[in-house]
Amino acid sequence: MTSANGKPSGRPTGNGKARRDDADREVGLDALAGHAGYAVRRFQIWIFQDFIKTLAAVDIRPTQYSVMTVIGANPGLSQMAVAKRLGIERARLVHLLDGLERRKLVKRVQSPSDRRSHALYLTAQGETSLRQFKRLAAEHERHVAEKIGKENRERLLQILSCFT
Repeated sequence: MTSANGKPSGRPTGNGKARRDDADREVGLDALAGHAGYAVRRFQIWIFQDFIKTLAAVDIRPTQYSVMTVIGANPGLSQMAVAKRLGIERARLVHLLDGLERRKLVKRVQSPSDRRSHALYLTAQGETSLRQFKRLAAEHERHVAEKIGKENRERLLQILSCFT
């Protein structure tokens, strides 16, 4: 589409697709460039993409890794405690645990102290798998250090420690 002066307008064409020149041009961020939340979100996207790529061979996602790590460090913890500690909605955690159970990585055992609750444990296969996942996650953390620098990574962890 062209403007009155015959130059491309950058507006969508009649079929609703944006013009290629518009999609390829540098897009300013205005105030977003100074927003910590925006920068953190963009970094989080990069981190998740790298984590998923680095651990693709073992088909483990960041949240699954977090859940297994917490269970491995705290055998017998309740589903409610895991959900609360990691900030995961209970319904989402139940779905996630179902998948980890199908893969024989995690098991739920009825709590001896509260029959309405389940205690969570890694299976033997889960313990072995978690060791492998941790090695791959360490590789991912090396990628982070390469991206932002080792000292910046350590400083970032220090800054963010009040949120963990």
